[in-house]
Amino acid sequence: MAEPAALSSLPREVREQLAELELELSEGDITQKGYEKKRAKLLAPYVPQTQGVDPALQKESRPQMPVPSAAPASAASSSSSSSKFHRARSGGARDERYRSDIHTEAVQAALAKHKEQKMALPMPTKRRSTFVQSPADACTPPDTSSASEDEGSLRRQAALSAALHQSLQNAESWINRSVQGSSTSSSASSTLSHGEGKGTSGSLADVFANTRIESFSVPPDVTATTSTPSARPAAVDLPPSGIVKGMHKGSNRSSLMDTADGVPVSSRVSTKIQQLLNTLKRPKRPPLKEFFVDDFEEIVEVPQPDPNQPKPEGRQMTPVKGEPLGVVCNWPPALEAALQRWGTTQAKCPCLTALDVTGKPVYTLTYGKLWSRSLKLAYTLLNKLGTKNEPVLKPGDRVALVYPNNDPVMFMVAFYGCLLAEVIPVPIEDAGGQQIGFLLGSCGIALALTTEVCLKGLPKTQNGEIVQFKGWPRLKWVVTDSKYLSKSPKDWQPNISAAGTEPAYIEYKTSKEGSVMGVTVSRVAMLAHCQALSQACNYSEGETIVNVLDFKKDAGLWHGILTNVMNKLHTISVPYSVMKTCPLSWVQRVHAHKAKVALVKCRDLHWAMMAHRDQRDVSLSSLRMLIVTDGANPWSVSSCDAFLSLFQSHGLKPEAICPCATSPEAMTVAIRRPGVPGAPLPGRAILSMNGLSFGVIRVNTEDKNSALTVQDVGHVMPGGMMCIVKPDGPPQLCKTDEIGEICVSSRAGGMMYYGLAGVTKNTFEVIPVNSSGSPVGEVPFVRSGLLGFVGPGSLVFVVGKMDGLLTVSGRRHNADDIVATGLAVESIKTVYRGRIAVFSVSVFYDERIVVVAEQRPDASEEDSFQWMSRVLQAIDSIHQVGVYCLALVPANTLPKTPLGGIHISQTKQHFLEGSLHPCNILMCPHTCVTNLPKPRQKQPGVGPASVMVGNLVAGKRIAQASGRDLGQIEDNDLVKKHQFLTEVLQWRAQATPDHPLFLLLNAKGTTVCTATCLQLHKKAERIASVLCDKGHLNAGDNVVLLYPPGIELITAFYGCLYSGCVPVTVRPPHAQSLVATLPTVRMIVEVSKAACILTTQTLMRLLKSREAAGAVDVKTWPTIIDTDDLPRKRLAQIYKPPTPEMLAYLDFSVSTTGMLTGVKMSHAAVSGLCRAIKLQCELYSSRQIAICLDPYCGLGFVLWCLCSVYSGHQSILIPPMELESNLFLWLSTVSQYKIRDTFCSYSVMELCTKGLGNQVEMLKARGINLSCVRTCVVVAEERPRVSLTHSFSKLFKDIGLSSRAVSTTFGSRVNVAICLQGTSGPDPTTVYVDLKSLRHDRVRLVERGAPQSLLLSESGKILPGVKVVIVNPETKGPLGDSHLGEIWVNSPHTASGYYTIYDNETLQADHFNTRLSFGDAAQTLWARTGYLGFVRRTELTAASGERHDALYVVGALDETLELRGLRYHPIDIETSVSRTHRSIAECAVFTWTNLLVVVVELCGCEQEALDLVPLVTNVVLEEHYLIVGVVVVVDPGVIPINSRGEKQRMHLRDSFLADQLDPIYVAYNM
Repeated sequence: MAEPAALSSLPREVREQLAELELELSEGDITQKGYEKKRAKLLAPYVPQTQGVDPALQKESRPQMPVPSAAPASAASSSSSSSKFHRARSGGARDERYRSDIHTEAVQAALAKHKEQKMALPMPTKRRSTFVQSPADACTPPDTSSASEDEGSLRRQAALSAALHQSLQNAESWINRSVQGSSTSSSASSTLSHGEGKGTSGSLADVFANTRIESFSVPPDVTATTSTPSARPAAVDLPPSGIVKGMHKGSNRSSLMDTADGVPVSSRVSTKIQQLLNTLKRPKRPPLKEFFVDDFEEIVEVPQPDPNQPKPEGRQMTPVKGEPLGVVCNWPPALEAALQRWGTTQAKCPCLTALDVTGKPVYTLTYGKLWSRSLKLAYTLLNKLGTKNEPVLKPGDRVALVYPNNDPVMFMVAFYGCLLAEVIPVPIEDAGGQQIGFLLGSCGIALALTTEVCLKGLPKTQNGEIVQFKGWPRLKWVVTDSKYLSKSPKDWQPNISAAGTEPAYIEYKTSKEGSVMGVTVSRVAMLAHCQALSQACNYSEGETIVNVLDFKKDAGLWHGILTNVMNKLHTISVPYSVMKTCPLSWVQRVHAHKAKVALVKCRDLHWAMMAHRDQRDVSLSSLRMLIVTDGANPWSVSSCDAFLSLFQSHGLKPEAICPCATSPEAMTVAIRRPGVPGAPLPGRAILSMNGLSFGVIRVNTEDKNSALTVQDVGHVMPGGMMCIVKPDGPPQLCKTDEIGEICVSSRAGGMMYYGLAGVTKNTFEVIPVNSSGSPVGEVPFVRSGLLGFVGPGSLVFVVGKMDGLLTVSGRRHNADDIVATGLAVESIKTVYRGRIAVFSVSVFYDERIVVVAEQRPDASEEDSFQWMSRVLQAIDSIHQVGVYCLALVPANTLPKTPLGGIHISQTKQHFLEGSLHPCNILMCPHTCVTNLPKPRQKQPGVGPASVMVGNLVAGKRIAQASGRDLGQIEDNDLVKKHQFLTEVLQWRAQATPDHPLFLLLNAKGTTVCTATCLQLHKKAERIASVLCDKGHLNAGDNVVLLYPPGIELITAFYGCLYSGCVPVTVRPPHAQSLVATLPTVRMIVEVSKAACILTTQTLMRLLKSREAAGAVDVKTWPTIIDTDDLPRKRLAQIYKPPTPEMLAYLDFSVSTTGMLTGVKMSHAAVSGLCRAIKLQCELYSSRQIAICLDPYCGLGFVLWCLCSVYSGHQSILIPPMELESNLFLWLSTVSQYKIRDTFCSYSVMELCTKGLGNQVEMLKARGINLSCVRTCVVVAEERPRVSLTHSFSKLFKDIGLSSRAVSTTFGSRVNVAICLQGTSGPDPTTVYVDLKSLRHDRVRLVERGAPQSLLLSESGKILPGVKVVIVNPETKGPLGDSHLGEIWVNSPHTASGYYTIYDNETLQADHFNTRLSFGDAAQTLWARTGYLGFVRRTELTAASGERHDALYVVGALDETLELRGLRYHPIDIETSVSRTHRSIAECAVFTWTNLLVVVVELCGCEQEALDLVPLVTNVVLEEHYLIVGVVVVVDPGVIPINSRGEKQRMHLRDSFLADQLDPIYVAYNM
């Protein structure tokens, strides 16, 4: 930093101009760029005079604001002008309302304590484009020459290695290094220190801020960098924190770890995870108490009260009375009467002075003018709008007042005009807010008054009408400028009666939730309030007051508009816009007009101090009252002190400072009366924060760090009475040492929320009760919304607002206190203008604290992250509460209130909707969420025999089911006499040579290839002869078939069978992504020990190409034969296997867990399978089916290649990839050929649902009609995707698709077809099961719409000859009906075993030939599918006449996640996550070292990436009782999905750990 200390040497006018620039920037009136340009220009002549700083470094660091110091007020008066200037600018980064040096010191001390405990947080990983704002050098495009060769960064790296030598002996020192350097003893030095003496630690952070090499820049040329002096010394151990990110990837010293399959990966990600785990091992503060888990519902832990917590010990308080309201003889009977009196007798007296933009008086409204103009307006409103018989306004109607904040004169005229016309004014803020619309609606407002200028500024439609704002009622706009008003006739007089309980005006108020309500004030309350204020403030006629507050509501309205007229005062109104350009303007007005009273907020005190600039010529000696209207904010005390110490030398009397407390409902609650000169000032209360959190007043003695100093807000108002009641539950009176909500009873208070009777009763008609619940007195009190207590001498103290109350685990915290703590952590470098919002969100049965701050445009990533981690520590230390989420958003992006504050409820809404767009986020669910159920301990298993007996006793049948019995089916089929598929094909070639079996379509829907029985037979013979001649193969050799989906694949398959070889179908590699797809091909070729590869010429060239050589070793391919041009040579004889148990083909597939398995299919199994499908689907030679599936494994291969030959039906083949260029292809084919049965995959169904969902009309226009479809079957090996099949059915219902047509299949590796809906039999049934029970491996059926319910659909009907049983995977004992267990299958077409290089017999026996451990006398051999499911007997009747047993598949056993002793299915968590935000395209979850990792694909803009982190964390916690460890946001298409449309989660996990995902953002939840 070049400037800080040198600024004092600059000429005064330059410093003034700089300060103005700062203010402009902080208000957002100038961009950062413009600010820098102007600032550089101002400083240019003086740059050589600044202190000697390496010019290169000066160039590197962005010009920052002068480093402000929050020097203590006491030292300030004696300090030099330069330090005054410093203090002045501290506002650039701190909201001065919360400034307290004692607190700052406490926070530093707390952080120092934390420092000893050393905590390293892993820094989130972020792709550079996600930086909405980033340090200057992070914005430069990555240099292709490895981003580190420029001399600047070489120098930085040399500095880095030196700094690392010095300061990193302790690996963890970096992250918790206290920015302040060493001293935390004196607050001045601690807060100033980072401006002056930065030690090595400081330079280190700077170096890091500039050595960022992002994960996606070109990998550095390691050979070049290692020889330079910047090479990192080998001896240095890097800290286990975000620093690793600053290094080259090449030179990372990261840990080696094994992935699932034992492949070591060297990775940055895994180091971070390790670090996260280390952090999480730190004990949580609240010890987890033991609590029981009910057998059915997990019970959430209810936090037990801490036995040591402080409890109130005082007696029950008695209501406190204010002094009686004096009776002054000349007080008017109504406020309007006062106006009439002054307007007619003192017409020349000034009433209100307005200022122009520069702060100079521009217009003074006299009492005479106010009276005459209000009269004109009243007359116009009642008589000139509408006709005589149908006036637009009647007395009692509500009217909106829309006036800008810089036009008090027009507002005052309009307000009194309404009072005289007896209509009710409702002053509102700038037009357009939706919530204001709610207020207007509830008040029944149809008319708005405004100025001509304001009306011109409103947005218009094309024909010049004012836009109808969202949520607003239709309004008629009336301009109240004098020239548009009619003069009232001489005989017209307004009706001024004595003040009664009829409404006078409505003041709007925004509730904590953001809704806007109108507080109705009666005429008598308005008058009584003015009287009470006049007495309390001792106003006398003709006094001048300066008002800096909003004159439309609260104290600004009460003093500056109402009490003003009551006492014939003269108000000088200083608008907010003037304060922005000239912060000292109000002080100058007090000086110029010798004002007796000023109405300000802490903000105005702070601005005046900031702009103080040696103005020796202002005097505040005329002030008898400086009313600080947000004196109710406990943090106001330090502003008042600082202001006093600075302006006491300008004549400000200490006793003139009068804090007061106000609320829209109770109006003025209390105000400090002006003191007697020389009398001692009232004492302060120093309260223990811990006590406050339990609602108890304890004077803080032991722990200075967590103390809150509060000043009193004076006494109860004259004529009022006050009591303190408990903030929640019935309004029970508090004890004297207890904090509660302040309630006030007086004539001067609001009467109701307009139009909201229910809420009104709870707020305006409160009768306090004693501890036994009986009412105390009959006087109703009004709840003020302020929390506090009545101290000694009946002084009122306020410690917070109900709106800012955060109740976490039964303890109360105040949002303002947490803001103050956040600001006390060196927020200068990070937080923009001290803009911090704190609110709570309800997640998992408790409130969770969220802190959102605006980040300075020039804050570096490291600074921000460090600030965040230290704020967490500070809040934890001082408030003993965890922060759930801490987010930084770009400067000026939080929603604002009309006067520039942060709109908390809207910020909260944005946070929950995921539209906050943070640029940095840190979630800490692990430390905050302490009420999770206890992890489930697995009970010692009940033996299988006991389960069996238990089921018998309970009358439950064993959960088993079977398809039709093959033996009983009459099958007069000629095919049955042929044992082998090859024989069937030869028989068909003779019997029906010209019968077409296959039709292949291209993307246009035209037939590109057909095969009749004879053609298929002939071609197969030619391939078989080539295999014998060219390949020299023997029977039993394995041959890999590498073909695109089509008829060539089928002919090659039968060619292999004809020659006695064993075919292995493999998906061909993708020419565009050989590196990704070729290794799988290579692997299958190796594992299957293939002797030869059959393929096309194109693919053969690809296998031998240079590109292929880059991915695999192409020299070691077995013989490759292309089958494009076959010699016309007949086969000597067709091979016939000696027994049906011989191997027919191998089926290889990669499971979703990334395991490649091949299973052996015998000839008997092939015939059995084809026969079962033929019977289930009623297939015969006159039928046509359409197949849109990948033909490489499982049921897809069987349907594509085998079934037509066996059953003789015609298959129309549609390669799924053709749909990418023509989405209509599949549906139009089905429609054109009038297909009754069609098969597809989930990916095809999803393509059609997403791509054609909005084009149903176009499908109709093309004449596509699906009414012919009887069955549309999705082929899958997973739980049916009910939502997708439902959407598909619903969407295409309009083009004739029957709702009953869509169904799914179920198969697994051991048996590719277990269930298939088929044509007969009942429709698939659905059930709702309870997710919580499912996690305990139990099935509990619930009603539709039950919370935490999951819809499951039956996976089609069990095929003929197939039996299934549900088994406990651990004990291998059978389970009862509706119990969750592993599905075991027995059928003639089960595969005969795994094909492995080393035959693992035990696995073979366990998976393919296993027996139940109990209860099966027949000793049946079962195969284990590896899927969890259950069988449920339904009320439906199966084809056999028995009751139908439905099989429900829940999910693959090896995909399940074991967390907290429970079993989770990834798809359930993923479904929850996908619902949370519109920009989540896809989601996948996996676990790593017991951490749950959630990967989401972002389909919106990258700004939304960080919005997803809290939403994902919330939903998984709420719905699954799990804490997410890592959230990874990636681009669409990153989650790998296989050809069957299943997510490859393990593959994703390995890519993540090997750091290959190029994520947009990785958040490590603490």
